[in-house]
Amino acid sequence: MAERAGVSVGTVSNVLNRPDTVGESTRDRVLGAIDALGFVRNESARQLRAGRSRTIGLVVLDIANPFFTDVARGVEEVANAQGLSVILCNTDDEPDKQAAHLDALAEQRVQGVLITPTAEPSPQLASLRRRGVPVVLVDRRAPDAGQCSVAVDDQLGGRLAGEHLLEHGHRRIAFVGGVSGLPQVQERLDGVSAAVRTVCGSDQGLTVIAPESLTVAGGLEAAARIVGIPAARRPTAVVCANDLMALGVLQGMVRHGVRVPDDLAIVGYDDIDFAAAAAVPLTSVRKPRLELGRRATELLLAEARGDGHRHEQQVFGPTLVVRESSMVRRDPTT
Repeated sequence: MAERAGVSVGTVSNVLNRPDTVGESTRDRVLGAIDALGFVRNESARQLRAGRSRTIGLVVLDIANPFFTDVARGVEEVANAQGLSVILCNTDDEPDKQAAHLDALAEQRVQGVLITPTAEPSPQLASLRRRGVPVVLVDRRAPDAGQCSVAVDDQLGGRLAGEHLLEHGHRRIAFVGGVSGLPQVQERLDGVSAAVRTVCGSDQGLTVIAPESLTVAGGLEAAARIVGIPAARRPTAVVCANDLMALGVLQGMVRHGVRVPDDLAIVGYDDIDFAAAAAVPLTSVRKPRLELGRRATELLLAEARGDGHRHEQQVFGPTLVVRESSMVRRDPTT
């Protein structure tokens, strides 16, 4: 390329990396040679020489869940504005897949990692941080003040959902999600349980259902279990740990001829776009999905730059969005 343009190799390097230091006519000759030869810069090699790439990693539990899709949009918005690309990794909530992704991101020398980790502790995360790679937890509280995180007050979110149903007269409530090991799910259950105890004096009227997965299929499974409970003990309302399960419960109730909300009120969690678009629009606890992604990325890039960075653990507040799936008032004595 240098020979074709009639310049030195150093001049070609300057055109590629410091074009303002090269005269216009020389720069045009080099760019013409690049175009004629079909040259493509080996960006990976250049980045490896610099010690880090122009990428960040985003590791999520389930990319099929629109909640994480929206978080990813927020991440990409901030990253792209800084000239960075995002490598998206999906773990399916499996520790082995998470470990493999983190190893691959380390090999790519990413500037940092954003992650919603699996419930099982990961030595790879600790290893990344020891090597100086920033790691920000997304939708998960940091275990201590020495790490950045962005999360939502999920216990408050569960309480909002429970209080809403209790105010509408429900006294037999199911929580669909069970104890998955994920802190977010446990916090939502804790919130619902606290609301029930406050109003009813105990949480004996709370039924906890733990389907195989936190998906639409898991919601369908939960719906079948609810329908199988004798009418005298059957819950009249459910709070689901996410909207995908709530949509599955709604679909299952339609299949079994159970009217929503007349026979069963449903509250979801996350307020994904599909919640409002459901056949019976779903009441849901809204989380600021895009803002979670944006703020996590801002914290990650600030830590990567250094400059006296101080770790932050930001907690957003949820809001309850009430729609048709929970709007029938019941007599508390029934």
